[in-house]
Amino acid sequence: MQVLLQGKQIQEETTKDVLLEILADKYSRAILESTMDLPKSAIELSADCKIPISTAYRRVQELHDQKLLGISGSINDDGKKYFLYKSKVKSITVCFNRNSLDIEIVPNTTQ
Repeated sequence: MQVLLQGKQIQEETTKDVLLEILADKYSRAILESTMDLPKSAIELSADCKIPISTAYRRVQELHDQKLLGISGSINDDGKKYFLYKSKVKSITVCFNRNSLDIEIVPNTTQ
């Protein structure tokens, strides 16, 4: 059975501009795709997506600031903090019609 997910329409022009910039960046797209089903650490993202670690941290922060990436954390047995990142979006649809730019975000509902 297929479930139809309702997306959220983006109205604010500055938010649309930021989302288009994010979608234009191959590293940001790779991070969102890589974390769609399972949360991953920045080190895992760096290795999986072939992104320099400093770039992975920067993109993760940008995606989190725009509420496209969730962060969860814990402390391992050695007492070190570690964070896992998971995509909050399942899909983003962009449609350009004459003077109108319509953007819809479908939330990621996987646990």
